[in-house]
Amino acid sequence: MTFSKIAGMTVAVVLAAGAWAWARGEKPAAANEPASPSSIAMSDFKKPDSGQLQKKLTAEQYAVTQQCGTEPPFRNAYWDNHRAGIYVDVVSGEPLFSSLSKFDSGTGWPSFTQPIAGTDVVEKKDESFGSVRTEVRSKAADSHLGHLFNDGPRDKGGMRYCINSAALKFIPVEDMERAGYGQHLAPFVAAGLIKASQHETAILAGGCFWGMEEILRQIPGVTKTTVGYSGGKTAKPTYEQVCTGATGHAEAIEVEFDPSKLTYEGLLGFFFRMHDPTTLNRQHNDVGTQYRSAIFYTSEEQRKTAEQVKERLEAVKKFKRPITTEITQASPFYPAEDYHQKYLVKNPGGYTCHVLRD
Repeated sequence: MTFSKIAGMTVAVVLAAGAWAWARGEKPAAANEPASPSSIAMSDFKKPDSGQLQKKLTAEQYAVTQQCGTEPPFRNAYWDNHRAGIYVDVVSGEPLFSSLSKFDSGTGWPSFTQPIAGTDVVEKKDESFGSVRTEVRSKAADSHLGHLFNDGPRDKGGMRYCINSAALKFIPVEDMERAGYGQHLAPFVAAGLIKASQHETAILAGGCFWGMEEILRQIPGVTKTTVGYSGGKTAKPTYEQVCTGATGHAEAIEVEFDPSKLTYEGLLGFFFRMHDPTTLNRQHNDVGTQYRSAIFYTSEEQRKTAEQVKERLEAVKKFKRPITTEITQASPFYPAEDYHQKYLVKNPGGYTCHVLRD
């Protein structure tokens, strides 16, 4: 079974249960409804052509975002929306505005005092309809959003971003992390609207880090993945140095995860399913100590869990050959070069020898 892109609580529960079953030496359940998560990488965004947009958007969304239209006041999706969350561009998904800066302007359109911090909206002079206004557009997709006025709340800067609902998609705060917007949760935590996520770090190695990361980054409960090098003695090694096998480092993945959603045992269930832990210093065509199977534990609790999982898998003879995975204390982890990070996202169809097995 190859690992499909996943989103949604039903699939999340099925996959998590499958990983835990594997870690216990049981057969996991299959996921029936895979879907694609919304990881946002605006540097990689390419705006669809007009024909594609007309198929993707409703007539009103297309008229507003692509033809500078304006929707009717008080008869649109978000003018009276009071839920906590963020508003993103309906075309690209780029984050634009937060409910924390939304206010009731009485105009019948969603109004905000400012964009999300770090978000670049584009302001343009608009002389249509015989007046001079400031148009607001998104940066990545160049979508028409609305207009900017200086009649907003004085205690919050005096600005009013008057935005069309049709240009926006609302992401509720409880869905933000799963949808790929976890980096924007901090203000909601500070406002007491959501609890801060718990985080634990694991370092795993199992062959080429490209394929492992593509699977790991999509597991429910995983909040961040970084590919790099660990387990050796050379400080700040380069990819070329690691490839020689002389550094002692393995191609590894640093995985940050929320233990309230994914246990370390469950994570190891996925780990043993995504590579062959019985081939010493090798994964398929990748040969060398840099491709060894290894669990670099970051705590005594992780060590005990890793050894228990390995022993259980050996006891139930999950594999035809002995497991060669080394379990050793984590040494410094060195992030790999930028072009390696999320390589298969940047290069769909690129090389990988990793699949998630039953």
